[in-house]
Amino acid sequence: MNCRPGCGACCIAPSISSPIPGMPGGKPAGVRCVQLDNANRCRIFGDPARPAVCSSLQPSPEMCGESPDAAATQVHAMRFLAALERATT
Repeated sequence: MNCRPGCGACCIAPSISSPIPGMPGGKPAGVRCVQLDNANRCRIFGDPARPAVCSSLQPSPEMCGESPDAAATQVHAMRFLAALERATT
């Protein structure tokens, strides 16, 4: 499954404890990553500076839902990732 353009939930919802370019202390859950552009695309996708946790989080129907609509996908994914964040902290 490919990421749905315009979603960006995986760059907002989860906490990231490893350094991110521009966020040396990582980021808390619910905070938009500084590497997320205005179109909700990762500026460092494929870059070795991208945290391993980001690369390991892959889109799936469970996380992203079934809707082809980016807004609906983002709502579904934000809820899913927030619940995952609560379950793992």
